Amino acid sequence: MALWDKIAGEFIDIIEWTDDTQDTIVYRFERHNNEIKYGAQLTVRESQVAVFVNEGKVADVFQPGMYTLETQNLPILSTLQGWKYGFASPFKAEVYFLNTKRFTDLKWGTMNPVMLRDPEFGPVRLRAFGTYAIRVKDPAAFIREIAGTDGRFTTDEITDQLRNLIVTSFAGAVATSGIPVLDLSSNYDKVGQVIRDAIQPEFDAYGLEVATLLVENVSLPEEVEQALDRRSSMGVVGDLGRYTQFQTAEAIKAAAENPGGAAGIGIGMATAGGLASAMGGAVRQGAQQTPAAGSAPPPLPGAEAYHVAIGGKQSGPFPAAELQGLVRDGRLTRDSLVWTPGMASWSKAGEVAGLAALFADQPPPLPPA
Repeated sequence: MALWDKIAGEFIDIIEWTDDTQDTIVYRFERHNNEIKYGAQLTVRESQVAVFVNEGKVADVFQPGMYTLETQNLPILSTLQGWKYGFASPFKAEVYFLNTKRFTDLKWGTMNPVMLRDPEFGPVRLRAFGTYAIRVKDPAAFIREIAGTDGRFTTDEITDQLRNLIVTSFAGAVATSGIPVLDLSSNYDKVGQVIRDAIQPEFDAYGLEVATLLVENVSLPEEVEQALDRRSSMGVVGDLGRYTQFQTAEAIKAAAENPGGAAGIGIGMATAGGLASAMGGAVRQGAQQTPAAGSAPPPLPGAEAYHVAIGGKQSGPFPAAELQGLVRDGRLTRDSLVWTPGMASWSKAGEVAGLAALFADQPPPLPPA
């Protein structure tokens, strides 16, 4: 018996797994013919669980700790195996180690833009990307639904499927959140939580838990972003008339400082002349938009109006249709002083060519006695 005990002791297995990778979720402990000796030592480290599979069915799940594989530690396997040759004989079972740590920095993103309806812009197309972390929550379910008999199952084998679940839920999450597109950047945490809550039931079926889900960026198509940039620029510029005057003045200054030769000078002069004309138009436009303090508002476009001195006081401006009435009332005569924009000073109405028609049927003043 001593010799047999010595020989049997040499066959005692040590079953353990030290993970030297960063992406392995499931590792199958390899044994010849899957034979494990009775009394073998099983070591399950923190962030691991060991799953025993007998004839394709999950038999036992061992949490972190050290176990001697005997009858008291294998209640289910003891019933299934029977051990007709005695408990000291080997038994067959597949041992899978599952990594229960968090697998972080997994990427998700929309391969194509997602169509949404925004309350401000209407139909828009959005792209989004971010990261997420998962961990195994139900080892038996993960073995049954995902890993199967794969001897080494890594995150690369499931991330495509998980990404599709996240992207599918993204459009619904943004739509149900009611957050406008322009406010999404300040609500990434809320959007991420909504997506996480939406996809967790799907992950439960795989025996997985979504530990975290982060939205890093949500973007519009390039042409829409350019339109938004132009709109923002208009808001920053403010008064376009004054901005045009400033830009024109800067362009004239740059043309005048151009140190080019004769051809450059000619081009600069022509450019400066054109810019000066544009500046003049901009200045006139600014003058019309912002009248000087104390001056009367300008007349309507296309209507020539005159200020008239009546009773020693300035009145008007009066459009041409009203001037005829002033003549009939005697408040406007040839000797009345008038002025309109473009005149250097006040002049007598009878000396203004534009008002000559008003006095055509009026007799001239009597000569002095």
